[in-house]
Amino acid sequence: MLTITQALVDQIVAHARQDHPDEACGVVAGPAGSGRPERFIPMLNAARSPTFYEFDSGDLLKLYREMDDRDEEPVIIYHSHTATEAYPSRTDISYANEPVAHYVLVSTADADDAGPFQFRSYRIVEGEVTEEEVTVVDAY
Repeated sequence: MLTITQALVDQIVAHARQDHPDEACGVVAGPAGSGRPERFIPMLNAARSPTFYEFDSGDLLKLYREMDDRDEEPVIIYHSHTATEAYPSRTDISYANEPVAHYVLVSTADADDAGPFQFRSYRIVEGEVTEEEVTVVDAY
């Protein structure tokens, strides 16, 4: 189960809507071993694509060094789908390499009246996708 504050949900959703029609992506870091998402880190979609996201390798290296210095880990790795439901694609699954992270997907398809807004979370381990419950709280 993912427990996340309303403020973080709002930040992720705002980033997804801002970058629409391209996919948005980012990380929410938290204290190592805590499983608690705390620090919102929007990233640039280097692919600048409505159907694919890619973290810039230099930005990602810098982020991992920064998290290491702060004794943090990626608790959430998020991105948006602009025209489809919030479910991991085959590409998303193949790139999922953080077995303890929550993979959050936001669908912004509703921005084009293509369907309802969705905010969903998954665990992706060795190619296996498991949807998990999301509990939104005011504070931890």
